[in-house]
Amino acid sequence: MTNSRSLVVNVLILAAIGLLVAIYFTPIWWVSLTAPNYPEEAFPDGIRIHFHMNGVFNGCEKIEKVEITEEEAIDCVHEMDTINHYVGMYPIAAGGVIERAFSPFLVSMLGVMLLGFMFTKPAVRTGVLSAGFAVIVAWMYLTYYSDGGLKYQNSGYIEALITALDQDTETEQKEMTPGEALIARLKASLEDSDSKPQVEAEEAKVNEKANNIESLSVTFEKDQERKPVNEREQWNGSGAQMLSWHYEKNLARYFNVPEQINPMVATMSAAANAVFWLMIAAMIFLVVATRKTNSKLYWLLIIPSILLPVFFIIDYSAWLWWYGHTLNDMGAFTVKPFMPTVFGDGKVAQFTTHSYPYTGFGLMVLFAALLIIAANQRYKQFNIDK
Repeated sequence: MTNSRSLVVNVLILAAIGLLVAIYFTPIWWVSLTAPNYPEEAFPDGIRIHFHMNGVFNGCEKIEKVEITEEEAIDCVHEMDTINHYVGMYPIAAGGVIERAFSPFLVSMLGVMLLGFMFTKPAVRTGVLSAGFAVIVAWMYLTYYSDGGLKYQNSGYIEALITALDQDTETEQKEMTPGEALIARLKASLEDSDSKPQVEAEEAKVNEKANNIESLSVTFEKDQERKPVNEREQWNGSGAQMLSWHYEKNLARYFNVPEQINPMVATMSAAANAVFWLMIAAMIFLVVATRKTNSKLYWLLIIPSILLPVFFIIDYSAWLWWYGHTLNDMGAFTVKPFMPTVFGDGKVAQFTTHSYPYTGFGLMVLFAALLIIAANQRYKQFNIDK
């Protein structure tokens, strides 16, 4: 009976880890704005955006109708930012900055913890946790602090950074940077990628990521040229440099008030550094605290994963509160601080807001359910073994 329960636990844990990978690449929540000036014929879902763990992406699809001709789908992230800034709200990319940057490491950490939970022998569990956490720490350090660390980040995160910076607030046309020109050529070459071998398609994805990083470096360097010489930075391509600079650029996109923005950037950078070391401290604690299988601390290896949907809702709600209560006075319209709709439909001026879970959140709930069953089976197994 003990062996059969252990097999059930291991199968459930492995299935949950597979779901965790799927969750990372799947939209978790969607938000849209509808209004009379966005007719349903052209905007069937309104101005819609999708929240992923590693960024916010366009939720609008290309419309193909006789009376409507679109070469590509409208960028609804840009459109929503434009709408929001009229009431003093900061751009969407200004939220969840640390969560998005550290998401691959946090998800990997949960995966290693679940692998450790599978093993009831303390020596094996400690070895698995130590090896897994060591890899994560090395990866996290290289990504966040080393020169050129962005190449170790996931492509979706880099793409979201590029998307945010390409949302130019000026109406006039501008020349493309060398990086942007490379990306444009690459995208054109990818249009017929279905006819290419799979290997070439994968190589194209790698090249696209490299070109996106190149574009970020060019934009960064041009931005530094606008600053006084004593305030300029040299591009090093680290995650820490990108987080700080990109956050500053987004805060200043519509409301360029340095005396307000600089303290916010300093606070965010300090918080990110703190998260880096807190994660390392948590990993060390888990290795030491879970050496005994019969210890109550052993359950710390699975409880955080079970609570993942709850953590997401709390974090999502907290950032919505921040958006609605951190309004810049430079907005065209003055509104009282407000709490945007977390779940369901709401109303802001002439806009109706819609906020609902998407596929990824459903996978999160399934993920948590599998882990609850696994934890229950392991608990019964321990009671039998006593």
